[in-house]
Amino acid sequence: MSMAILIRLAMLALLAVFLVQPEVFAPFFALFTTRGAPPIYVQSDLLSLALNHMAIVVTAVLGATVIAVGLAVLVTRPNWSEFLPLSRALANIGQTFPPIAVLALAVPAMGFGNGPTLVALFLYGLLPIFENTMTGLSNLPPTVQEAARGMGMSDRQRLWQVELPLAMPVILGGVRLSTVIAISTATIGSTVAARTLGEVIIAGLLSNNIAFILQGGLVVGAIAVLVHDGFVALERRMSRRAGQG
Repeated sequence: MSMAILIRLAMLALLAVFLVQPEVFAPFFALFTTRGAPPIYVQSDLLSLALNHMAIVVTAVLGATVIAVGLAVLVTRPNWSEFLPLSRALANIGQTFPPIAVLALAVPAMGFGNGPTLVALFLYGLLPIFENTMTGLSNLPPTVQEAARGMGMSDRQRLWQVELPLAMPVILGGVRLSTVIAISTATIGSTVAARTLGEVIIAGLLSNNIAFILQGGLVVGAIAVLVHDGFVALERRMSRRAGQG
């Protein structure tokens, strides 16, 4: 087992222990407190916050994946290629407005809570997935396409059995990027009452408690690193299956 894997397993174990029993780490975080401030955030259950944080991220990324991949597949078909500029413009919407601006616009319509955060993460995640899917589907080996046609495959069969499997490592790269961005960006959702790990960071900022800020930042960072590495491993596996390793 490589050193990198051992480090990731140790990180996962520490993260799990901290989320379940954060008081174990109180002596460490007490080093970053002053005037008898509490070293561990106890206003909300950290495990519950982390799970809700990831539920928002997964929901938003799944929605962005369905829409972005669907648009990319559509505009790579010969009869729909003229809609590429429009599709790219739609995918760029999330990158045009900062997530905090999307939250400000969504709150009056949706109220406080998880809804505005979902919208912001969904819009922000469209572009990487769309562009990667476009790249993956547009750069397939012509010989493979010709072989599929020679076997008598229909357009739908070529898409599901040849094109998407070959493009999957590149598509997953876009999903990975969107997911990692969403994990960190979701913290701002707590400014509109979404239950995310940003609640811990905001509490630290309001009370000038560095320990709280470290807890929120370290947990979000650890989750982002572990998710990133999980996607990288999955991409490598898919590349080997597709014969691109």
